[in-house]
Amino acid sequence: MPQLEILSRPSAGPVKPVPLLFVHGAFCGGWIWDEHFLPWFAEQGWEAHAVSLRGHGASEGRERLHSFGIADYVEDVLAAADACSSPPVLIGHSMGGMVVQRALTRRRFPGAVLMASTPPHGLLESTMRLAWSAPYVFQQMGMLMAFGSRMVDPEAVRRAMFSDRVPLEMAKHYEPLMQEESQRVVFDIGGWIPFPPLPARGIPVAVLGAEEDRLFSADQVEATARAFRTEPVFFPAMGHSMMLEPGWEAVARHIADWVESAVLKKPAPQTKAPDARTSDTGTRAAAD
Repeated sequence: MPQLEILSRPSAGPVKPVPLLFVHGAFCGGWIWDEHFLPWFAEQGWEAHAVSLRGHGASEGRERLHSFGIADYVEDVLAAADACSSPPVLIGHSMGGMVVQRALTRRRFPGAVLMASTPPHGLLESTMRLAWSAPYVFQQMGMLMAFGSRMVDPEAVRRAMFSDRVPLEMAKHYEPLMQEESQRVVFDIGGWIPFPPLPARGIPVAVLGAEEDRLFSADQVEATARAFRTEPVFFPAMGHSMMLEPGWEAVARHIADWVESAVLKKPAPQTKAPDARTSDTGTRAAAD
């Protein structure tokens, strides 16, 4: 088992009854959660941790990255969960959402949140859509996969990871932190998975989407929600990296409220954001 980087923020004040464990997506590391989410949740009283999967961030295994499969990443999440004070709620983004889905089939957790997640049926449809709708972004993501961030146009990174509200300078700030992703993992989840493994019923799962996500469109988010028998919540004017987007606090607050009501069984907040509304495809939440 490689040594894993686990970023932790101590709770400010009385600690909530359940820890939170954040799982990053492809090309990233635990750092992506430490920009805003970890300090925010700690300030609200949560025990907040983010794991860098093997070969990512400061975790061991970068030189063997392409030998790791999705099952290895699941083992990392289970090991990080063991390091928490009690079984945590798992919060996975993008590829990390798929890792969380698989972790739920291995062990029962109090709950899970899937943010702009890889659908249970795999990446084939999303990849074909990106290749058709944004061929340059598709080509640059392939370069990132093979060679890391040093060979990638920051504008392509911005278009893939963020909404149009995010300036290029912000993308340039995060671009050096991005890295290659395991080719074996892409093989594991890159095709069509007709019979994906799903957890037993009874584990509460929230599914969140971003309306301007160029990687996972609304129908892909809806498919994920159907697999978990829930309704998706979409955040308007947001791109794929919801934890870094302007308005990220609305996403964090929604997650905190959901954990309180769905996992801890406390009454849901009585008021909603003024422009929160429900559509035929799920709930739309205020992003600002």
